[in-house]
This record gives sequence, C-alpha cells and structure tokens, in this order.
Amino acid sequence: MTLRVFVSRDAAAVAVGADEVAAALAAAAKKAGAKVHIVRNGSRGMLWLEPLVEIERDGARFGFGPVAVKDVESLVKAGMFEGRPVSDIKHPLAIGIVDEHPYWKRQTRLTFARCGITDPVSLEDYLAHDGYKGLERALTLKSAEIVDEVAKSGLRGRGGAGFPTGIKWKTVHDTPMGQQKYIVCNADEGDSGTFADRMIMEGDPFLLVEGMTIAGIAVGATRGYIYLRSEYPYAEVALNAAIAAARKAGFLGHSIAGSKHAFELEVRMGAGAYVCGEETSLLESLEGKRGLVRAKPPLPAHKGLFGQPTVINNVLSLCAVPYILAEGAKAYADYGMGRSRGTMPIQLAGNLKFGGLFETAFGITLGELVDDIGGGTLSGRPVKAVQVGGPLGAYFPRALFATPFDYEAFAAKDGLIGHAGVVVFDETANMAKQARFAFEFCAIESCGKCTPCRIGSTRGFETMDKVMAGEDTARNLAVIEDLCNTMKFGSLCALGGFTPYPVMSALTHFPEDFGRPARKLAAAAE
Repeated sequence: MTLRVFVSRDAAAVAVGADEVAAALAAAAKKAGAKVHIVRNGSRGMLWLEPLVEIERDGARFGFGPVAVKDVESLVKAGMFEGRPVSDIKHPLAIGIVDEHPYWKRQTRLTFARCGITDPVSLEDYLAHDGYKGLERALTLKSAEIVDEVAKSGLRGRGGAGFPTGIKWKTVHDTPMGQQKYIVCNADEGDSGTFADRMIMEGDPFLLVEGMTIAGIAVGATRGYIYLRSEYPYAEVALNAAIAAARKAGFLGHSIAGSKHAFELEVRMGAGAYVCGEETSLLESLEGKRGLVRAKPPLPAHKGLFGQPTVINNVLSLCAVPYILAEGAKAYADYGMGRSRGTMPIQLAGNLKFGGLFETAFGITLGELVDDIGGGTLSGRPVKAVQVGGPLGAYFPRALFATPFDYEAFAAKDGLIGHAGVVVFDETANMAKQARFAFEFCAIESCGKCTPCRIGSTRGFETMDKVMAGEDTARNLAVIEDLCNTMKFGSLCALGGFTPYPVMSALTHFPEDFGRPARKLAAAAE
C-alpha cells in the first residue's frame, strides 16, 4: 500500500524550506524501501507550522510541523513510514489530526474548503471534492437568474471597497448584446499583510477558473483575463496548469461542458505597480499602457477593457461564486452580520504568535482575532496598534478591539476592512514613523495623475519629518491634517483618498508619539 504524504507547495511554505523537506522525505522513503507518494498540496494557512508535513492513514491526516530537513531522519526513526497507526508516532513536532487542530476547527471554510486538502493542479481531485458543482447548476439557469443568485447572496467585493457584486454583474448583463464583454480578475494583491489571493491561486486554482467561467455565463462575456501580480510566480504556474486542464476537459473553450456557452481565459502578468490594484489603472496596464487611473464616469461596467463592458472582481469575490451557485444564495447569506454576508478569509500577520489565514463569518471582533486566534504578540509585549486593510488602513488601538469585523462597523470607527489583512504592532512601534511611512508609500506608488495624491503625499512625509524633529509641532500637525483633508476628498482614486486613514488614525489614537498629550482610553473608545 502506498503511503500519501502531503507537503505544501505554497510560497510561504517554500520560503521556509518545503521543497527541501519534500526532497529529503522522498530520499528517505527510497532509502527505507517504503512506497510513498508525496503530494504537493496548498497550505492549510497555519503558517507558523510550515513546512507542515501530513501523513494520510486510516481516513485521517496527521501533521508534523514545522519540519526542517534535519528533522526528517528522526521522523523516519519514529515510524513515519511504518504501517502502525500514525497516532502511535511520538515526536516533538507531532500536532495530531490536522482537522482537529483548534486553529483549523474554529474556522468556517467556504472559499478555502479545498485549500490544503487537495492536489492543486489535479482536476480529478477538484472534481472529487465538489468542484464544478457551481458551474453545473449555473448551466441550468438563465443568465439573469445567475446574477440574481449572486445578488441575493449579499456577496460584496473582497478587494477593498465592498461594492455589491450582484449590482456590478447586473450592469454588465444589462448592456445590450453584440458587444464583446470581458471578465477581469484583479489578482494584483499588493497590500501589506495580505496573502489570501496568492494562497487560493496556488492552493486551489480551479476554483478561480470556475468562478470566472460562471461570471462569463452570467453576463454574456466570452473572454476573461487574470491580471496577476508579478511577484507571484508559483501562482502563475498553478493557474496556467489549471486553465490547460480545464480546457482539455471541456470546462473552457467554445462549448463549456457541452453547452452553448463559450469562455476563454488567460493569465497576464503585471509589472509590479501598487496603483494597478485600482481597477481602471489595472485596465490601462492590461491594455499595454502605463498604469494611470482613469476618471469616472464612464464606469468599467459600461466602458472597461478596450472600451467594452467589463466585470472587474477581486480573486476572493470570484472564488466565492462557485459555493453560492452550488449551495444557493441563502446558504451563503446565512453567514455574517448586517450587510456583510458570508465569510471573509482574514490574514493575520505582523508581530503575532499564530500568523496565517483564518476564514470565518463576518462578526468576529478584532480583539478575538488578535488575542484569541492570533495568540497575542510573538514578542510577548503588549499590543499597541493593529492595522486592518493594508498600508492604507487605519490603526486601531486596544480600546477599539470590540469592533466587529464588518464593513459598516469599521467605517463607523474611521477604518476599513479592505482585503482583510490584519497587521499587529507591539508597544515598541512609533506611530509617527508609521504615519510618515503612509505618506512615503503613497508618494512612491502614486501614478502621478492627480495633484492631491502626487504633491500631497510628498509634502506629507516632508512635514512629518519636521514633526518628528520637534520643529513647530502644532503648526506642522495642522498642515498634516489639512493635507489629509485635501487628499481624502480631492484624489482620483483610493491610493490618495485612503492614505489619510493611517495618518489620521495614528494621530488620533496615539498623540503622544506626535508630541501631543496622551488621550484616555475611554475617550479613544467613543
């Protein structure tokens, strides 16, 4: 009997030696004369345990991690390749049945249900784990019925703004036929502390292919593009393998699964500009031009790629669609709170004990994520600030940890969920430096088209230098606030418009780092 051993091919696992561990396990198995098949799966998202090695036996998968090459010999001596129950293997790196691990068990995995479980580039594996059930149902519905199903699910854009996906699809659907329509996936994941798009593309690429195919059928688009971040070479390989397999099996092409619908898909690599995460700048880049933000209107849904009606959605938005179609809108909408329906794959990063991906329904509090799920800081020092939503997200102090993870709840506290990256800082962080970084980041990444962003960001970090030097602090902080107002209301896109969020939140909640008197916690929580 062949023993199946799983070692992640996820970039985070590869970065800490997963390829070397897989090679060492293969060599050790050959030396021991053991029949072993090593499966390079996606990551489970428990990144502090990578490289995570799993052994499948007796209908369960037992984990060991984090495993280094030097640990392979001791694992073999402990009985890794032997026929006895894996639970009898005593080793310091043993974590038991992976599905029973508290971090994993507490999650509600709808989008990431297969990630870490299957072989990412095996269509057979995908189909065996309910893959393409969403497409199967979509092919029985009228296009307007598919759009209505997505609208009823309450799915909102997972890339930042949280715009209702169903409204965007309906706008493109209602555009008269006769025009070429497009589906564009924004896979230019550039926010600090975010990696969910990369994980799903590397660990379950067929899911994105299926989601985009359903979107194409829904709005009448016959062509799709995945605009992929240039720093994601492993995702490119996985996506191209999945697209080739899907095309060969008839899930892409001129007749999808034998139907009258046609859809083709290809991957296009970006050049590494953060501003190309903004949808109109992305379209410019996809057309082969410099990534400059377009003025709106017209909206991309009316005139998008090559001037044609275009649906632009984030990776996670499109990857939620197969579940919605397979299980129904109500099954998805039953999760969450308020207008935030379904689940959100939350990425826990920064100074945290248990960093990784945690998918759960909207409504969990920020404090639960940081203190309970994340285990507090790795340094052991008190948490000072948590930034949610990437480099343009607000900094929240502990006084706001009761805030539920919900679009409207965060907006009410002058914050944003964005792509759900959660970055933790301990008490050693200097928030004046973080505010300066926000301005500098914007200045470096600005496309330069609008004055508030181009000039405001540069004047911002120059003025912050004066504040940090103690030069006429009160006057210069007044300039900072004025710059933030100008950028927030005058910028063409969210890069300039959202830069004030980290700056003003740092100034509001941590005034002592700017030479101002400290505020009381009660006041900060108001």
